[in-house]
Amino acid sequence: MAFLSDIEIAQRSEMEPITKIAAKLGIEEDDLDLYGKYKTKVSLGLWERIKDRPDGKLILVTAITPTPAGEGKTTTSVGLAQALALKGKKTCLALREPSLGPVFGIKGGAAGGGYSQVVPMEDINIHFTGDFHAVTSAHNLLAAMMDNSIQQGNPLGIDPRQIVFKRVLDMNDRALRKIVIGLGGRTEGVPREDGFDITVASEIMAILCLSADIEDLKRRLSEIIVAYTYDGSPVKARDLEAQGAMAMLLKDAIKPNLVQTLEHVPAFVHGGPFANIAHGCNSVMATRYGLKLADYFITEAGFAADLGAEKFLDIKCRLAGLHPSVVVIVATIRALKMHGGLKKEELGKVDMAALQAGIPNLEKHVENMISFGLPVVVALNVFPTDTEEELAFIREKCATLGVPVVKSDIWANGGKGGLEMADAVIEACGKPNTFHFQYEISLSPTEKIETIAKKIYGAAEVVYTDKAKKDLKRIHDLGYDGLLICMAKTQASISDDPDKKGRPDGFTLTVREVRLSAGAGFIIPITGTIMTMPGLPKRPAACSIDVDANGKVTGLF
Repeated sequence: MAFLSDIEIAQRSEMEPITKIAAKLGIEEDDLDLYGKYKTKVSLGLWERIKDRPDGKLILVTAITPTPAGEGKTTTSVGLAQALALKGKKTCLALREPSLGPVFGIKGGAAGGGYSQVVPMEDINIHFTGDFHAVTSAHNLLAAMMDNSIQQGNPLGIDPRQIVFKRVLDMNDRALRKIVIGLGGRTEGVPREDGFDITVASEIMAILCLSADIEDLKRRLSEIIVAYTYDGSPVKARDLEAQGAMAMLLKDAIKPNLVQTLEHVPAFVHGGPFANIAHGCNSVMATRYGLKLADYFITEAGFAADLGAEKFLDIKCRLAGLHPSVVVIVATIRALKMHGGLKKEELGKVDMAALQAGIPNLEKHVENMISFGLPVVVALNVFPTDTEEELAFIREKCATLGVPVVKSDIWANGGKGGLEMADAVIEACGKPNTFHFQYEISLSPTEKIETIAKKIYGAAEVVYTDKAKKDLKRIHDLGYDGLLICMAKTQASISDDPDKKGRPDGFTLTVREVRLSAGAGFIIPITGTIMTMPGLPKRPAACSIDVDANGKVTGLF
């Protein structure tokens, strides 16, 4: 039997007009800024009419540590929303927007998979409503105004050796990591070293996703530190008078985007910070809208629970006043065996020793989510090669932690394949919930970093390079010790070493530098060899993508 690709399934689906999808949430057409028949932005004015409604149940979907075998977190989020809708629940979903870097790089599309996707899939994965372009433009406007200020007599006294604001591009392009700009003579700018990050690593992307409204957006933008003066004082976007024009570029991007799943469940897709180098969650605005408009609201956090989920809970929930009802941790038997040392080509065979060696990864993520005081459900994406012996073993291990394990077949069967998961989630929403954060804001930056490293990652100690120590001293001297922590760490391991699989412990986590995102409201410790501008693989996914004479896209995923 030939299986259809994700894009073939999406292209054969029949979408409903987005006005009909919005009506399911009680959103009238006057509150929609339509982008064709199947995409829309939701007006900012809607919030005033719904803000006093009670919140629905907030369900966070996360996962075990990623492997090449795949886990299916986004697919599970979509499938769970469809399953809850089949149960008669008023349901809404919120995801992040895909970045073109991974789309053309190694991961491919990011709109779910199989019969649990958000559509129109091609639009969502490519330009969508232009939000990423707006973030890129606003970011690079600030960079241009900073360099222009230096060129025009440098009235702010910017030290070119202490510029901390790189340019951005929504593409994986390693050649732009370190560059020299301003060559060509006196009229072409002041020569200096520069570089690019990927757009999803931009502080402006984080700000867009954390802002409550346009006024909050402007306030946060004004606080961005772009450089330091010769005497060490910070130069902010407001010193360059840039925040108004930047906010103007983002005036539409801040509005949440509404689309639909293959089974016509309303889905917000808005914002896209990476979870290994940013906070990895969709926008606060989309989340707040969804909670007010639905009884069950599902969202995901990027990569595994040690990254996206920790940041969702410690950063986003704290800043937005959110209280999750349950956490769903996605795993596969195949991925757990890979954590146990089995090679990808051997994952189809039963190997209980490999499963036993790999399951501590799942156990650690479960323990971490329980440590936040939240009920947990483990969702196992099923494969034809899975056996009852393997499933029973996982259930037994999770039972000792008091956590149910349910099978999920949402890739092949859509919402119907997630009914067992939906039942478990509904039940978990009624369980005792003592949600709390992992650290208090009043702790010093090093205390907060070490709390995450030791409690969530399992590190024995944290060491800081000389540069990181200098960065922390500057942060202290500037009065920013009270900011939250957004760890930048490899997604391939719970530790800072991508080669350490399973459940590493007793390791030393190294912080090599610490960046300050004053506008976003957090400090970013950079660990290991994490890159803020990824590169393309030997054969990028872009090599397989094409469009025919009729505009039909192929090879996207």
